[in-house]
Amino acid sequence: MPLPSLLGVFAHPDDESLLAGGVLAQHHAAGARTAVVTATWAPDSRRAPELADALSVLGAGTPRLLGYGDARNPEAAPAQPRLLDAPLEEAVGRLVAHIRDFRPDVVVGHDALGQLTGHPDHVRTHQITLLAVEAAGLAHLYPDAGPPWQPSALYAFTHPESGVGLLGPLLEGVGKAVLAVPDTYVTTSVDVTPWAPVKWAAILAHRGEVARERALPGILSRLPEADRHQIIRTEHFTRLSPGPVPGARDRLTA
Repeated sequence: MPLPSLLGVFAHPDDESLLAGGVLAQHHAAGARTAVVTATWAPDSRRAPELADALSVLGAGTPRLLGYGDARNPEAAPAQPRLLDAPLEEAVGRLVAHIRDFRPDVVVGHDALGQLTGHPDHVRTHQITLLAVEAAGLAHLYPDAGPPWQPSALYAFTHPESGVGLLGPLLEGVGKAVLAVPDTYVTTSVDVTPWAPVKWAAILAHRGEVARERALPGILSRLPEADRHQIIRTEHFTRLSPGPVPGARDRLTA
């Protein structure tokens, strides 16, 4: 069965590679259309070229940046409000325009916890994505954002309690939170081992984050290869809409 087209919606440059780089590479390799919307950092910021390089590695097209500011980094988009401060209606409308333009079968993004660390931009992006996926299919909402399009499924990338593994101590070691969901919350676990080298190359494209001591790309870069592979080889998701599909627990389906 062909893999569906995939649109990732993530808060920051590097989230796409760290969280869903494997499935993005998998779907691209299978001939499916893939793309990524990034909620923060401006097109003229220092991280935009790194994002472009990462998406090129993954086969996910060119950056689609909403252009809002990062909650914790004022250089992300100095002329724009932080994502946390932006009017909700406006942010949802910007994302609806990208969904209607790309017309994906499946949208994938953050979970309600904001991944392991609970970053507020991750949580806000999750909320915006929930609203935008529903609104994109309703013609009377955001009529200027293009013809309506309803994705068939929305998945949230997540970390089950049993799957935190090596990441827990690593994050705690740099003073970060470790938030995970009950294993029963996970509906789909994808073994991305065949695409792990591509995923890792995409992570490395975020050179500024690789150079930082507390950023996850930097933490991963200092690990032995076997430990790093263990961390990045599986990607876990929860199917949020229209609900779990029996028998499809090892891949994303429309």
